[in-house]
Amino acid sequence: MPLRMDAALPSIEGGTEWFNSPPIKNDELKGVPVLIHFWAISCGICKESLPEISGWLDKYGSKGLKIVSVHMPRQESDTNIEAVKEAINEYEVKQPCVVDNWHEITDGFENKYVPAFYLFDEEGKMRQFNAGEKAAKLVESAIERVINAYTEKKEGAKA
Repeated sequence: MPLRMDAALPSIEGGTEWFNSPPIKNDELKGVPVLIHFWAISCGICKESLPEISGWLDKYGSKGLKIVSVHMPRQESDTNIEAVKEAINEYEVKQPCVVDNWHEITDGFENKYVPAFYLFDEEGKMRQFNAGEKAAKLVESAIERVINAYTEKKEGAKA
């Protein structure tokens, strides 16, 4: 059964290899909004959206958003770590990216799609899921809502 709204953030621990970051543990994602992004090198739409996702890191990272991209192989050729690394460099991926050749992380999310976006609030509850061709466009407005709510809570706590 796919993740439902309000579901807790599944484990992102494991994976075959990490790029742009040492391996991340879920504890490091507590208390901040988190976007988990699934993609594959065999997915043209996925590769086209990579620069946009890096742009979100620039736009929302300073406001607390953490982004982790999960490379989810869909076919044998997608398991080539060197090819994944080349795509990360070519598309200037800035966010942490884990290659999930054994689908350890993918199975925890019960994810079947690329591209796919799972947005969690600072309490670790899922607030938005989008997948497919228009997913990147749809998820950005949800990112803004979650970031705005997070900012308001933080500022309210200071007052």
